Amino acid sequence: MRTFLLSITFLLSSLWAVSSTTPETEQPKHETTSHSEEFNAGHMIIDHIVDSHEWHVASFGHTHFTIPLPIILIDEGKLLVFSSAKFHHGEESYQGYKIESDRKAGRGKIVKVIPETMETDKTASRPLDLSITKTVVGIFITFILLLIVFFQVAGAYKRNAGRAPKGLQSLLEPVILFVRDDIAEPSIGKHYKRFMPFLLTLFFFIFFSNLIGLFPFFPGGANVTGNIAVTLVLAAFTFAITTFIGNRSYWLHIFNPPGVPWWLKFPFPLIPIIELTGVFIKPFVLMVRLFANMTAGHIIVLGFMSLIFIFANMNPALGYGVSPVSVLFSVFISLLELLVAFIQAYVFTMLSALYFGMATEEHVHSSESSH
Repeated sequence: MRTFLLSITFLLSSLWAVSSTTPETEQPKHETTSHSEEFNAGHMIIDHIVDSHEWHVASFGHTHFTIPLPIILIDEGKLLVFSSAKFHHGEESYQGYKIESDRKAGRGKIVKVIPETMETDKTASRPLDLSITKTVVGIFITFILLLIVFFQVAGAYKRNAGRAPKGLQSLLEPVILFVRDDIAEPSIGKHYKRFMPFLLTLFFFIFFSNLIGLFPFFPGGANVTGNIAVTLVLAAFTFAITTFIGNRSYWLHIFNPPGVPWWLKFPFPLIPIIELTGVFIKPFVLMVRLFANMTAGHIIVLGFMSLIFIFANMNPALGYGVSPVSVLFSVFISLLELLVAFIQAYVFTMLSALYFGMATEEHVHSSESSH
């Protein structure tokens, strides 16, 4: 249990650091819209799936209720901490900074402005942004939920020692045994126990994040696993562990694979280059698969909901007519995403365990196996 909690804490700190400083995940500011402006499905979808310096809770007409999040900047040796409400949804600057609105200049990032203007100072360096964004808050929510759940489960194991599991323990025990018996042990082998804390952390973090992201209201709705920075950190952990635990046989099969003709190794080491490239491609595929699958699910649901407003702009009757179809398809995709939430956690954990197994497997040469 202690190792499991340490794994969660270390993973949390890494996710916060990377998620806060990755430009691709920053949300653009909210643009002011007029009553006559047509509904823009693209802007609505992007605003819901990317990161943000504030948490949109609900909208009533043209009134938006949001929770401003802390801005944390380190610039020229100074630490600046203030609320994102100071930017007034990106329409004003504060202490010489603003939220960039130009896509080419890094829309959604915090940049310096020319004094007494709202224009970006392109000659100034950008501050180090460690702000608590919507994705970071979502990570903290998942982290707190994991602690609450597994402290209760650990306590239940102590209280119910030698007895049948009850309550939350009975709900999660089959999942824990599934990760152990169907993922870790078959994929890694006899040394699987030392990888169990990481694999359990990985599985439940992804699974809980996926489930929380499906809830459309606060504190749900944060697209944590649909953030490329988050999946990058998860894949980087798998890559680092695989690299450091790799035994002699693992590296030998990369740089000097047995059974391969010499002319594919010399003078141009074609096969070793392909094998070494695969070492980096594997975590990259892990990162993209989780990011793409979770993002695609959100986009599809929002796309179906957007059809109502798109047809309503043409004719109100068309909007009412397409509403039942859009809602039914949205509900169907949402239910499908519940299954995808589990499958993606399973696939990421399974592939990580397979990589660990490949790195620690003791290969038996054909000459030895023939005896």
